[in-house]
Amino acid sequence: MAFTNPKGRTQTSLSEINITPFVDVVLVLLIIFMLTAPILESGIEVDLPKTKTVKVVSDEKVVITVDKKQNIYVGNDPVNIHRLGVYVLDQLKGAGTQPVFLRCDQNVPFGAFAQVVDALKQANLTNLNIVTEPLETKPGS
Repeated sequence: MAFTNPKGRTQTSLSEINITPFVDVVLVLLIIFMLTAPILESGIEVDLPKTKTVKVVSDEKVVITVDKKQNIYVGNDPVNIHRLGVYVLDQLKGAGTQPVFLRCDQNVPFGAFAQVVDALKQANLTNLNIVTEPLETKPGS
């Protein structure tokens, strides 16, 4: 579409939008999301002990994790051991009979594990389950 300006010159209107900058921005955002998504989903690194009997944990349950540095997490939130019982009861909405799952790194001293269990017992949490990995058996044995 052409038109004349006040000086009598003929000009064309800008009828097309340049999408090259838009595509560049979208590609950069896509790369950023591709790089950060695995980091966000990684969770807390714990080397679980291996046993023959294993109970599967569903995502809706309350999971307490003790990592190798003896940091305590409820879900992905760090929690002080002195507030652990109250925090877990808040997560369970006061129902102390619902199952609570405890994941603990196998290199954590037993004393730290016992303190976490004691803090949960003091909060009258009665249904405590310990999460482990399945013991790998060799074929033919």
